[in-house]
Amino acid sequence: MSNGQWYPPEWPARIRALASGELTAVTPRRAATVMLLRDATAEPGSVGPAVHMLRRRTSMAFAGGAYAYPGGGVDPRDDDHLVGWAGPSLDTWAGRLGVGTAAEAQALVCAAVRETFEEAGVLLAGPTADTVVSDTTGAGWEADREALVARELSFAGFLGRRGLVLRSDLLGAWARWITPAFEPRRYDTWFFVAALPEGQRTRNASTEADRTVWIRPGDAIDGYDRGDLLMMPPTVATLRALKPYRTAAEVLKAADHQDLGPVLAKARMEGEELVLSWPGHDEFTTHVPASERSAAVPAGEGADGASS
Repeated sequence: MSNGQWYPPEWPARIRALASGELTAVTPRRAATVMLLRDATAEPGSVGPAVHMLRRRTSMAFAGGAYAYPGGGVDPRDDDHLVGWAGPSLDTWAGRLGVGTAAEAQALVCAAVRETFEEAGVLLAGPTADTVVSDTTGAGWEADREALVARELSFAGFLGRRGLVLRSDLLGAWARWITPAFEPRRYDTWFFVAALPEGQRTRNASTEADRTVWIRPGDAIDGYDRGDLLMMPPTVATLRALKPYRTAAEVLKAADHQDLGPVLAKARMEGEELVLSWPGHDEFTTHVPASERSAAVPAGEGADGASS
């Protein structure tokens, strides 16, 4: 491919196996990711905010080498009723995110804030409903972050220990993508946007990433189009959607109007050619000739699609 679209060579074989019943789709795990933004005013002539991205280590089983945003799966304790909360009500968030209960909405928003702190060292929380912490550096903060990563500390416990409330008003819901049914690791992921709080700074706190960058969406897309930056379709689509906005505040204002209908890849046969597409996103449509569909499903994977 001329661009940097992430396309694992085993996908055609997995698609065939799923269609023939040899492979059973796994249930997607709910997840959240955050497009963290800051206004790029230091560079002369710069237009639009920069977004924080990390490059996944090439050794990662899922999307190794691809650029993505901080994020991860929902923790079972993210819906703890003891979480200090500020901003729109949980019922309001449930309606916006398209989930059935307030607890589900809380879990997704908490996952977004928690994962951003775990992977980027940025915390969208404050002592009161109209304040936000200005510094998350130091040994104490790092010890808490590591305890969260190790699941030795719940997010509710972390906030309570520090007397903080989660600032859900600092987040905007932007998109929702579901990993294709033929993938062994599947996620139902909600994409959020947020502005970097004043005084805080990002760092590479993730063991899954070997590099982090602040980059304007247009520059990231140019790198993808040249084939220099490897990305998955959801990342490319959300970057393209960010390009028209001049400031982080504009992005957050626009978040309320974004379509959160889930995007799920589909595969079909056209003659001897396999066609992989993402509804509403024609640029990612991939045509795979029959000659490229002979590989077997990777060894060591059972009927449920998970590595054994």
